[in-house]
Amino acid sequence: MKTEKMTNVRWLICVMLFFATTVNYMDRQVLSLTYPGEGGIMQEFGWTDANYGLITGVFSIAYAICNLFAGKFIDFMGTKKGYLWAIFVWSTGAVLHAFCGIATSGILTGNWIEGFESAKECLRAFAQSGGADAGLAVASVSVWLFLGARCILALGESGNFPAAIKVTAEYFPKKDRAFATSIFNSGSSVGALIAPFTIPVIAKYCGWEMAFIIIGALGYVWMGCWLFIYHKPSENKKVNAAELAYIQQDNDAEPQAQEQTGKEEKSIGFLKCFTYRQTWSFIVGKFMTDGVWWFILFWTPAYLSTEYGIDPKDFQGMAMIFVLYLITMISIAGGYLPTYFVDKKGMEPYAGRMKSMLIFAFFPLVGLFAQPLGSALGTPWIPIILMGIMGAAHQSWSANIFSTVGDMFPKSTIATITGIGTMAGGVGSALINSGSGALFTYAEEQGAAFSFFGFEGKPAAYMIIFCICAVAYLIGWMIMKVLVPKYKPITAE
Repeated sequence: MKTEKMTNVRWLICVMLFFATTVNYMDRQVLSLTYPGEGGIMQEFGWTDANYGLITGVFSIAYAICNLFAGKFIDFMGTKKGYLWAIFVWSTGAVLHAFCGIATSGILTGNWIEGFESAKECLRAFAQSGGADAGLAVASVSVWLFLGARCILALGESGNFPAAIKVTAEYFPKKDRAFATSIFNSGSSVGALIAPFTIPVIAKYCGWEMAFIIIGALGYVWMGCWLFIYHKPSENKKVNAAELAYIQQDNDAEPQAQEQTGKEEKSIGFLKCFTYRQTWSFIVGKFMTDGVWWFILFWTPAYLSTEYGIDPKDFQGMAMIFVLYLITMISIAGGYLPTYFVDKKGMEPYAGRMKSMLIFAFFPLVGLFAQPLGSALGTPWIPIILMGIMGAAHQSWSANIFSTVGDMFPKSTIATITGIGTMAGGVGSALINSGSGALFTYAEEQGAAFSFFGFEGKPAAYMIIFCICAVAYLIGWMIMKVLVPKYKPITAE
């Protein structure tokens, strides 16, 4: 009897998750790339760095808070509708940024819906005629409007990872989930690669408003594709019996009968989730490590400028940042390691995942040498390469830690737990980035009076942060191992 060839619809779904994550990160970066420079948002509205810092800070806080509830929403709505709502909200929030200038003009001058250029002219005339007070009013009103748009963006974007992880658990067996997660999670690196070479060009030739509209509109295109492509595996006519059997090969926590009927088992209550050590293991792992990725994302341009006098907007700076994120793409291979341990070594999926995470936890230790080698050799390429290795290790770690949720919890609760952990990661990121800024300012003020490992002033502060980032993964892994030493799945009661 001829064996039916297995279809590969699950990988098409994975590609959709990849594109959603790429758009997610591009939408997030439009503000930072259109803020400075001639004709930028800072110049148009007369913002200070304090205004910009307030907006980015509120976004981080809003994103962390929304993640706490986004997962529960995805579990309630289901992956298809929940994901559609998430990307609709964040795409709308992204597009709304473009109309903050028109709204500011309307509020202050009474001139509404006259086009982007007309709004700019009205605001310039208003600011010039009213003096300092008028300029302050333009800055204040525009900041509040951007804060509103930014919070809508944060609300929608908080649903991306809970939805994507839940979809991965639906379409992939446990041994393949880390690999699938590493593929779609690489969208964050691809988004970071594409954004600096596309968004400034759009802003330069079409205006910063069109950058928000064009990048935001990509989400609406994705929604149209998702409506037609996504169905649960058991309901998807393009998934044949061989692929469905492969997907369902380890339905020990969710009986096969439930999958065949398309019904999910009872979800675990939100507060009940916090009573499990498995939840706290995920929380600790995300809290300890997410800040490393965000430190690299937010502070690399400033690091190049401070330590080596390189402008990130120049070709050399853009090339270095490009190389950094290109190195992080290695993480796709890192997601395959648990599959190797399961298939070749016969390990149980959770044990294989934890062993992989321990291996990845050692790679960030190269960060200890970024500052010393860069300083000794007088080249920024050494720290850039080492930070790229740290970023690749983080993305490999991230793919696996997300997959531990699917190992431990029923599919009906995966998005909820993912949201809780992502919230903890957001808090950790806010702490390390705000703490870094305060430390850098203090170190710069103290100068030679502030020293660490032979460095003085701000270089000493960077050395401290590199040390924290280097050991964060090993500390996180050890705490996770203490909390959950062996595989112990949770079932809804």
